[in-house]
Amino acid sequence: MKMKNRWLISEQALFLKRIGELLERGYSLAESIESISYQMKENKKAQVYYCVTLLKEGFPFYRVLQEIGFHPTLIGYVYFAEQHGGLAHSFIEASKYMLNRQKDKQELIKLLTYPIILTVITLILFLFVDRFLLPQFTSLFRSMGLESNLFTKIILVFGSFLPILGYLLLFLFFVLLLYYLLVFRKYPAMKQKNTLISIPLFGSFYQLLLTHYFSVQLSYLLAGGLSIFEAVSLFENNEKNQFDQEIGCFLKEQLLRGSSLEELIETQMLFSADLAFIIRHGQRNGRLDQELYFFSKYCMNTFQDRLNRLLKYIQPTVYCLVGLLIISMYLSILLPMFHLMDGI
Repeated sequence: MKMKNRWLISEQALFLKRIGELLERGYSLAESIESISYQMKENKKAQVYYCVTLLKEGFPFYRVLQEIGFHPTLIGYVYFAEQHGGLAHSFIEASKYMLNRQKDKQELIKLLTYPIILTVITLILFLFVDRFLLPQFTSLFRSMGLESNLFTKIILVFGSFLPILGYLLLFLFFVLLLYYLLVFRKYPAMKQKNTLISIPLFGSFYQLLLTHYFSVQLSYLLAGGLSIFEAVSLFENNEKNQFDQEIGCFLKEQLLRGSSLEELIETQMLFSADLAFIIRHGQRNGRLDQELYFFSKYCMNTFQDRLNRLLKYIQPTVYCLVGLLIISMYLSILLPMFHLMDGI
């Protein structure tokens, strides 16, 4: 039974956060959900009651969240939390992670909205100048035997290339869409993620997120008393996440062949190169679970720092390009007027 009312990511994160806080106070999982249900909106209460019903029937909580349409990342956190037992802490950490991701996404959208609107308006003005105003000046120059100024030539050349650029972007969009539908979707999960990581700029951000997810989940499992082999076996048993299954199967097979975890991680482009050093160091000092946990925090902080630095460059760059285009249009209109006055 799939529930129709979809949850926003922020609602999902806050739901898990409240459950984690109640678990820390000694509530059982079912009691926590029942208590939270009184604070939910009417359209969500039926889903929350449904959660309690499934829990009482013996379903694991991660399966319950899947039934009501929760985000796969949150489901992954819950799955591993149920294996190592640290439900309260994991739920709170999962909510913080998703809320930070949503905050970064909203800041990016907010930062790009105004430049995009400004760019669209500028392009409309540019098309008006290029299609209607400048041709009049050009024909007038020819009739008077005058030569067009530099800015007018630049605008005319740019205007002639603009449709070609539009067609190229449209063609590229359809090529990428066909690639996704016919090729990319059929790849195994690990190959999909390797392909995404190979994309310039975007890949380094995605690699940090994968490293954070793998590190924090493995640290929780090891802190719960599991061995490395038992931990990767749980990754393999996560039927609801294809990537977890594949990476768990790969690591388990290679560990059985005698390879060490740090050697296997070192060969994978999926994770940050520093992860292998962290694993090696953690095994030497006997604090691998803590080393992985702190490294996962470092990955998240690095991700946010890089994103903030990137955002600081995006908006000024767009403004500069738009400003140059506006100045060129202004001069392409103003200079011909002076040019005409000189011709007269």
